[in-house]
Amino acid sequence: MPESEYELVIIGGGPAGVTAGIYAARARIKALLIEKALIGGQVNYTERIDNYPGFKNGVSSRELCQNFESQIKELGLPVAQSEAKEITLKEKEKRVALDGRTITSHTLIVATGAVPNTLGVEGEERLTGRGVSYCATCDGPLFRNLRVAVVGGGDKALEEALFLSKFARDVFVIHRREAFRGVRILQEKALSEKNIRVVWNSIVEKIDGNQSVQSITLRDVKTQERKELSLDGVFIFIGIHPNSELLKDKVKLDTLGCIVTDDCMETSERGVFAAGDVRSKLLRQVTTAVGDGAQAAFSAQRYLEDLKTPNG
Repeated sequence: MPESEYELVIIGGGPAGVTAGIYAARARIKALLIEKALIGGQVNYTERIDNYPGFKNGVSSRELCQNFESQIKELGLPVAQSEAKEITLKEKEKRVALDGRTITSHTLIVATGAVPNTLGVEGEERLTGRGVSYCATCDGPLFRNLRVAVVGGGDKALEEALFLSKFARDVFVIHRREAFRGVRILQEKALSEKNIRVVWNSIVEKIDGNQSVQSITLRDVKTQERKELSLDGVFIFIGIHPNSELLKDKVKLDTLGCIVTDDCMETSERGVFAAGDVRSKLLRQVTTAVGDGAQAAFSAQRYLEDLKTPNG
């Protein structure tokens, strides 16, 4: 096996990357975690996690991220606060270019996450986490008996509208066209729910509120008429953008640009694994990211063991 600085490099310090780092450190793998911003990743930009095991009353995102950081520090996992600029893949050596230096490793876990597409309208960024959400599964129960809007018309938007209808008093589905793009059975289910109302041919121009969401301004794309809708929450489902640019043209991606893996989290390139929201999968949650990270680290460990065998 050729000499490299590290046995394993993990790119991304969200729940998937942190979990992979914990498993690697406990397995005594010489590993490095690279995170360009804050440990915890996108978790830092939500207010509270209410569906994480072990916290029956939920846990603040701040507390969870602090626990992530203290745990990897206690385990002695080195962290490079830097941005991975480029990845070069060779059969038994992976190279990661950072600012001013290049790191070599035998194996690689990419856990760079994904970001939801935003509307880009006034009030959206300011009220994110205060009524504006991109995850109904995470935040839906917080809006019990309240009025919410779902923005989007694809499968994801319809699925999340149906989920929210279990909690919210009224769910308004805002769609810029006069017909849904989602599969027929989801359309039928959504249209049959008594507390789901569809606002056709409309786009959100503004989200208003002081400390939290209070209303949105809608514009009819046909008549150009504007109206205000009083709400307590806005859920936006207009797609995601996976942070997979580092592996573009290097491993197999799906049509959305998410990294395709097998059940062991291995990509189409031997020794390169992906975990968390950047991976092609159905459910993107902190809990599923943690599971991905654990599996990726275990698979990387097995890969390293194979490299160490005489014919590895």
